[in-house]
Amino acid sequence: MATFLYKLGRSAFRRRRLVALLWVALLAIAGIGAATAPAPTSGSFSIPGTEAQRAFDLLEERFPGAGADGATARVVFKAPEGQKVTDPAHKAVVEETVAALKSGSDQIVSVADPYATQAVSQNGSTAYVSVAYKVNAMELTDETREALTQAGQNAQGKGLTVEVGGDALQTMPATGAGEIVGVIIAGIVLVMTFGSLVAAGLPLLTAIIGVGIGVSSIAALANVLDLGSTTSTLAMMIGLAVGIDYALFIVSRYRAELAEGREKEDAAGRAVGTAGSAVVFAGLTVVIALVGLAVVNIPMLTKMGFAAAATVVIAVLIALTLIPALLGFAGDKVIGRKQRKGLKKDAPSRTDKPNGGTRWARLVIRRPVTVLLVGVLGLGAIALPAASLEMGLPDDGVKPTSTTERRAYDALSDGFGPGFNGPLLVVVDGDKAAADKTVSSIKGLEGWAAVTPATPNKAGDAAMITVVPKDRPSSVATETLVHDIRDATGDDVLVTGATAMNIDFSQKMNDALVPYLALVVGLAFLLLTVVFRSILVPLKAALGFLLSVVAALGAVVAVFQWGWLGSLFGVEQTGPIMSMMPIFMVGVVFGLAMDYEVFLVTRMREAYVHGERPGEAIVTGFRHSARVVTAAAVIMIAVFSGFIGMTDQMIKMIGFGLAVAVLFDAFVVRMAIVPAVLALLGHKAWWLPKWLDRILPNVDVEGEGLAKRDEEGAGSKPDLVKA
Repeated sequence: MATFLYKLGRSAFRRRRLVALLWVALLAIAGIGAATAPAPTSGSFSIPGTEAQRAFDLLEERFPGAGADGATARVVFKAPEGQKVTDPAHKAVVEETVAALKSGSDQIVSVADPYATQAVSQNGSTAYVSVAYKVNAMELTDETREALTQAGQNAQGKGLTVEVGGDALQTMPATGAGEIVGVIIAGIVLVMTFGSLVAAGLPLLTAIIGVGIGVSSIAALANVLDLGSTTSTLAMMIGLAVGIDYALFIVSRYRAELAEGREKEDAAGRAVGTAGSAVVFAGLTVVIALVGLAVVNIPMLTKMGFAAAATVVIAVLIALTLIPALLGFAGDKVIGRKQRKGLKKDAPSRTDKPNGGTRWARLVIRRPVTVLLVGVLGLGAIALPAASLEMGLPDDGVKPTSTTERRAYDALSDGFGPGFNGPLLVVVDGDKAAADKTVSSIKGLEGWAAVTPATPNKAGDAAMITVVPKDRPSSVATETLVHDIRDATGDDVLVTGATAMNIDFSQKMNDALVPYLALVVGLAFLLLTVVFRSILVPLKAALGFLLSVVAALGAVVAVFQWGWLGSLFGVEQTGPIMSMMPIFMVGVVFGLAMDYEVFLVTRMREAYVHGERPGEAIVTGFRHSARVVTAAAVIMIAVFSGFIGMTDQMIKMIGFGLAVAVLFDAFVVRMAIVPAVLALLGHKAWWLPKWLDRILPNVDVEGEGLAKRDEEGAGSKPDLVKA
């Protein structure tokens, strides 16, 4: 592989104008496609194989239009203390609002009069108007949303408290300044690492081009592939991080080759052949982790994983081709002035002074047991809150109290009971007698506040029953009620609704976690065994990842569920952790964690196979890689942290989770626990059974083919430092 990538790097360096033109053309084509494509929708949500989904499908079949995915809104009216919404003056305001809503937009399907639909609380303090739209929330026009909010504001000043809930006010996740700050921090770190503005600008430029192509392609295909509105945000988050990191490693290696006195074209080829090989395998681990999300069998999650994986593939291809091309344009400017003077004198830059990585590695080797215990126990303590993990899907109840959606949610809970915001929809596949029997069975259970009479369809072969729980949607009592209804009724009775979907979704996530881990960790273990020619090194890498990801989950629970330091991260309302968060974080973090493992440990193995003792090999690996791995981790943390400023709770939580996971994995696991374990294992760390060594393919990640070129006099230097 190294030989092929060496030739690819040299070719891209020589044909730099053509390569740069091709990538710019791809960016332009993707941009035009995104600009001319319809706006992305919110994406359909389904959970194949669950009862809630089967009930929803039956509802669509027997009650056409009842399960439509158009946006909805609830305009909630609350009378002052001691008054009722049925008082003549207040009733006139509500009816005036209903009329205004009906004429407010041609996207409206229906507006329900609360006095005709009995949408008035028992004590008369609260009423709500249900508004249904033809299209989903992302397709609502600004005029339609303005008409909705204006109708509420007009009623607000006439003696009633008016709030608006539902998904009609949902918009695309707002982009905050945090992402820009993250990129700026990345730029500062790159300048400090390279000491050259040109060298620092190359990773940023190529990462932006890669993310631009990926995100624009997602936007262009969003409606065709039914991609959710958050898909492009997540792809941008991951694409920026890995794009900068991959380019950083190749530029760093190119500078090292120039410092060794090689010609520019040869240095570019060797940088791609060595560091590029590590980039390919690091990218493969990320892609495996993201594509592996398909085993969960949640279409939305699968699409998010594939879209993010495609962005990672683009980042790898750009690192292997566009980076050497741009290095050809940059010339000597990728190196600082002092180093450039040394190159002009044709004197390789060498120093015997130990750098920070060398000093740290020697410290760990002297105290491996202490470092190992401190790292493991520290992460173990941070992981403790993960034992209290509560999962669920977000609704208006977890939004900040400053939002009208949250205030509408609370008003409905106060007026109609805690379970009103999470009603259960029971679908009966049978005639009226079967439906009436189901109603009687449900009323014999505990935990319900209201059970409506069965509503049959036109054909009389199915019926709907609405059950309002006593407790809030995310409570254990409501979950128990769902299971009790399912246990007390037959196979022809199905329970759905947002609350039931949430319960089934969380269960599906739990059931899929172990198979997903087995698949992703198993495939990555095989991949790393090929790369490192070792059994214990990949095993240590996998165990270290599990420790860091559980610690990251503990931090997420502490901040977003318990509220610790919540104000520092903009968490205004605590609640359950989103059901997809653990499995998504496992997938993404595993791929990213293996990046540092590949870049750091390949240097160690190279030194070991060239005759250095295990301890010396660890020091050599840190001397060459610690600085650039540290910079890469800081950049990735900065990029992910930038998304903590997003208003969307899901993006905020994922940004925080990924940032702390990279922090733990890079600086505690890879930079401390890994060298400590390798120091304790000694020669055993690099053991591989001979029979396995014979059958494993030799992918030449370390550039042995290039070393032979040196021996034959083809290279410009005999001493090849491998990546």
